[in-house]
Amino acid sequence: MITQFIERQRTRISTFSFALLGVAAFKVLDLPLPFLFGPLFACLAAALLGAKLRGFGVISKIGRVILGVAIGSSLTPAVIHVLPSIALSVAFIPLYVILIGLIGVPFFERVGKLDRQTAYYAAMPGGLQDMVVFGIEAGADPKALSLIHATRVLIVVVVAPLLVSQLFGASLDRPIGAPAISIPGHELLLLALSGVIGWQVAERLKLFGATILGPMLASAILSLSGAVDSRPPAEALIFAQFFIGLGIGVYYTGVKLKEVAGLLAVATVFILILAALAAIFTIAIASIDMGHSQLDIFLAYAPGGQAEMTLLAIISGADLGFIIVHHLTRMILVILGAPFVARLFLTRTKN
Repeated sequence: MITQFIERQRTRISTFSFALLGVAAFKVLDLPLPFLFGPLFACLAAALLGAKLRGFGVISKIGRVILGVAIGSSLTPAVIHVLPSIALSVAFIPLYVILIGLIGVPFFERVGKLDRQTAYYAAMPGGLQDMVVFGIEAGADPKALSLIHATRVLIVVVVAPLLVSQLFGASLDRPIGAPAISIPGHELLLLALSGVIGWQVAERLKLFGATILGPMLASAILSLSGAVDSRPPAEALIFAQFFIGLGIGVYYTGVKLKEVAGLLAVATVFILILAALAAIFTIAIASIDMGHSQLDIFLAYAPGGQAEMTLLAIISGADLGFIIVHHLTRMILVILGAPFVARLFLTRTKN
């Protein structure tokens, strides 16, 4: 018993070390999202070399709770205030999501040779973390989902800044976040409580993806009521990215290089399909919405993660309210709708 405990802790320490090396490598190479993708890809490399990996249980869950609070606290009264002026553009988001699903599920089934559960969550344009979490709970293949969504987000966050600076001529030098010391203590406490209470209530209610949904809803209530004006501090988001990346990375244990190469190829092709679809929507909406630039619309419909696109909007000086509403609408539709649609869709398919 004691020997097994010691062995588990040794495996955790080595996994943590791999993750830190990943962060360092991404920092040195100046690659995007080092605290998320560094641990994720370092664990992938370690798994390919045959290393044993082990997650951190509740600590990784806390990372997902912080993510939920960050998404919910982005829904502010100021964002709600601009809704009437952007309603036409936002109205296209459900169609955008439906088209992605209609194209993506058959694509991953037929081309990627994935089972229906995995194909469904691989196609859904939600965040990397939430889609992997929901997919795992639905019985999908975590390794396939991790690789596919990591590839989607990675390509988008690498290519999008290049397009923003080169195609739209925007600079990327604005400050991106607030440290904990600059946020009022009572707001930090309320954000923390919204995460913990939202998580626990959602678990009691047996909500799908309780670690994200509960905190997201609880923090949104606080934000809309005016009780808080801040998002989680930069330090908390770094913590969340690190342990979420590590938590996803441990699912690569036992993965084969041939499997990885095939999934990466399929994911890359799907990204090209998403890019074409996003370009069509950008051009179409820009022709009828004269109040916003193509940069705003591009970032609003870019198929990346909500957090990453929000950060890009901040540092590029784009219309943050416009972009957040679109991504929150997409995320809410996917996060709240995907599990229920999946249950109905997958059940009917089996019958």
